[in-house]
Amino acid sequence: MSSAEKQSPRRGSAAQRVLEDPVSRRKFMALTGGTASLSVLVAACGDDDDESTTSTMTEAASGDDALAQFGEGDIGIVNYALTLEYLEADFYDQVAKSGLFKGKDLALIEKFGQSERDHVTVLTSTVKELGGTPAPKPKTQFDLMDAETVLQTAADVENLGAAAYLGQAGAIKSPDILAAALSIHSVEGRHAATLNTLTGQTITPDGAFAEPADAQTVLDSVQPFIVS
Repeated sequence: MSSAEKQSPRRGSAAQRVLEDPVSRRKFMALTGGTASLSVLVAACGDDDDESTTSTMTEAASGDDALAQFGEGDIGIVNYALTLEYLEADFYDQVAKSGLFKGKDLALIEKFGQSERDHVTVLTSTVKELGGTPAPKPKTQFDLMDAETVLQTAADVENLGAAAYLGQAGAIKSPDILAAALSIHSVEGRHAATLNTLTGQTITPDGAFAEPADAQTVLDSVQPFIVS
C-alpha cells in the first residue's frame, strides 16, 4: 500500500468498502433501491486511481468538530442525525396541531411527520445497538404564524436534512448504517422536492448533483429552532 493510500480518509469508510466488494455492493443496492444510491457512493469516495479527484462530501464530513458533542464515530453521526429528526418530527407535529392546514394539505403534513417519527425510532434504536446513549430531545420553537411561512420553513428544513445526510455518508464506517442513512436521505430529498414545488422553488436547487452540508453549517442553520 502506498503512503498516499495509507493517508486517504476514504479507505476506512463504509462507502469505499461497499464499492470495492461486489457482494456488499449487491446487498447495498438491494437495501437502497438500485444504482441511484450507488452513484452517491461514487461521489462520496471519488476515483482512487486519480489523485486529483476529490470528494466534496468527504471533505464536508472529515474534520467535522461539530460532531464531537454527539459521540465518536458512527455513534456520533447517528446521534447527530437523530437530533435533526427530533426537530423535524416536532415541527410537523406542531404544524399539524396549528389549525393552519386542513384536508389533503393536513394529510400530507401528517404523512411527512410520521416519516420523521419513524426515523427517530430507528435512529434511537441504532444508537443503543451501537452501545451508545441516544442524544436528548431538544426543546423547539417554530414560527407558525401563517401557512406560507410554515411551508417555506418545511422546505428549508427538508432540504437541509437531505444535505446533512449526504454530508456524512463518506465518514460512516458501517455499511448497514450507511445503507440506512442513504435510505433516510432519499426520503428527505423527496419531501424536499414536494415542498420546493409547493413553494414555487426549483425541485432540485443544486442541479443534477445534490450538495452536501457539514455538521457545523447544519447546526447553525437549525439553532433558531432550538430553545436554550
